[in-house]
Amino acid sequence: MEVQTSDLKQVRKAAGLTQAQLAQLTGVSRQTIIATERGAYAPSVYLALRIARALDTTVEEIFSLQEESS
Repeated sequence: MEVQTSDLKQVRKAAGLTQAQLAQLTGVSRQTIIATERGAYAPSVYLALRIARALDTTVEEIFSLQEESS
């Protein structure tokens, strides 16, 4: 299974936050936010919860699981 984060950038922008601001609110580097938005990094459950809280939304709104095709 692969984590899809395609909604993170949209939700972050709708909240009026920059990548740097979201990084500061969640205690990670801006590069971590960039990699997460691109789908190159799957955040831990703890980080996913912190991101969702910072954006005043749910983890499910931002992240989803993509089934791998057989």
